Amino acid sequence: METESETENEIETVAPQTRRAWGIGRIVVGASVIAVLLYAYALRIAVGDASPFDYFGYFTNQTSFIAALVLIGSGSLGATGRSVPSWFALLRGIVTAYLLVVGVIYNVLVPGTGSAPPWVSVLLHVVFPLLVALDWLLVGDRPRLPWSRLWMLVPYPLIWLVVVLWRGVNDGWVPYGFLLPERGLGSLMLHVLGLLVAVLLAGVLVWTASRFRGVWIRTSE
Repeated sequence: METESETENEIETVAPQTRRAWGIGRIVVGASVIAVLLYAYALRIAVGDASPFDYFGYFTNQTSFIAALVLIGSGSLGATGRSVPSWFALLRGIVTAYLLVVGVIYNVLVPGTGSAPPWVSVLLHVVFPLLVALDWLLVGDRPRLPWSRLWMLVPYPLIWLVVVLWRGVNDGWVPYGFLLPERGLGSLMLHVLGLLVAVLLAGVLVWTASRFRGVWIRTSE
């Protein structure tokens, strides 16, 4: 079992210059994604659809916003040369798994741009998940995530599903067509189960990738 000090020592093997440069890059990407999310929300306000509960009810928008904040936090730690706390590395791994699911679901189940400009949809559903996944895989400033924490992927999407389904029943709003109550209980349960399984499978990939030291990392002596 790895101790906290061993984890920190492993993280400190990253070249300082690389950590600073990559940290600044993470901050820029995270801030840019938040700016795009706010821009898209402003477009909805301009056409009279100002409900934040609808806009941020989308799994994509929620997870992208959270992932952007995590990326900014991670970038700040890297740019200042500070060690990444184990709980923060776990949080980063979790949001990375969520974005993998966002990319897969968008390209398989719900392709299209919706009400957002096409470039916004591509950025949030393709470019951002890809950048976050590559960042996790290639940059070795993260510890090996313990398999005993894999279950922590489940509570957030489960709560999101409960809230979305409750809204679908009470006010008829759901973010994605495959969650419409009128599609029937069987179809609904199948998609809910599929989403949770997809989250866990994405988590397995992220957890496994955390065992690789990455490209920009020096071998510990």
